Amino acid sequence: MTINLLLVAIGGFLGACARYGFSTWFNKRYPAILPRATLLINLSGSFLLGLLAGAAWGDAVYLLIGTGFMGAYTTFSTFNVENIQLVRNKEWKALLIYVAASYVLGLLLAYAGISVGMTMKG
Repeated sequence: MTINLLLVAIGGFLGACARYGFSTWFNKRYPAILPRATLLINLSGSFLLGLLAGAAWGDAVYLLIGTGFMGAYTTFSTFNVENIQLVRNKEWKALLIYVAASYVLGLLLAYAGISVGMTMKG
């Protein structure tokens, strides 16, 4: 196992635990129809990954926190940072396609997954 894989694995473990812990605590404390815990996780993850990308602290830190922790904590943060990069590069067509495909296909696939899962209940 290389050090890079180990950094990603450790970060992923911690990110998954953080997401689970925060979601469980927040949802018990503030129950609501709107998935506010997930929204807060995704928004905080967007900020933190942007902060990490902007700070450029090096490959090891990015693998541990960016790829590992944020990858498990949320993927929405990665999505937003990639969109900002497309904006900065003035890749308007790619930005439009990426945003539209992410939301439309994401919703369609989530619906399809729910539908398939419901047929498997038995």
